[in-house]
Amino acid sequence: MDSVADNLARAAKVKLMIFDVDGVLTDGSLHFGPDGEMMKTFNVYDGLGIKLLQESGVQTAIISARRSAITARRAQDLGITHVHQGGHDKLTPFRELLALTGLTEEQCGYIGDDVIDAPILRRVGFAVSVPGGRPEALGLAHHVTQAGGGRGAVREICEFVLRAQDNYARVMAPFLE
Repeated sequence: MDSVADNLARAAKVKLMIFDVDGVLTDGSLHFGPDGEMMKTFNVYDGLGIKLLQESGVQTAIISARRSAITARRAQDLGITHVHQGGHDKLTPFRELLALTGLTEEQCGYIGDDVIDAPILRRVGFAVSVPGGRPEALGLAHHVTQAGGGRGAVREICEFVLRAQDNYARVMAPFLE
């Protein structure tokens, strides 16, 4: 892990923040109903954090190994237009995102929690994991959130980026006046 000052400098360069889903936007639990339908729980604080980040001009994306209609619905609700689901190869959709947006790896942040996130964590300018993340992810993270996945980690990192870019007060102002 890097120092807070180093992480603020890294976060200040973020133009695209990419989120893993299971273990990051959720606590990693999968619930199945009596008819086999899968359910996930998302944190509303995380959702508002993503919206505030978008309001500041930072693009957002999801890259998830698991394909889920619930994730697609949550992404749609949050206005996340870059969504890739399905497949353990997360590097290919990451490279496609770079080509699509014209951004560099250094201008991207990624928050992931498992070994399949390692190829992206290794490349982005601002690599983040959650306290319950696997050792492979934690070892590559520049920053580890205090809050756990599905428990406010995404909101925490969105606010960290907002503060690093001096946008926190501006995006919060409409709510605090």
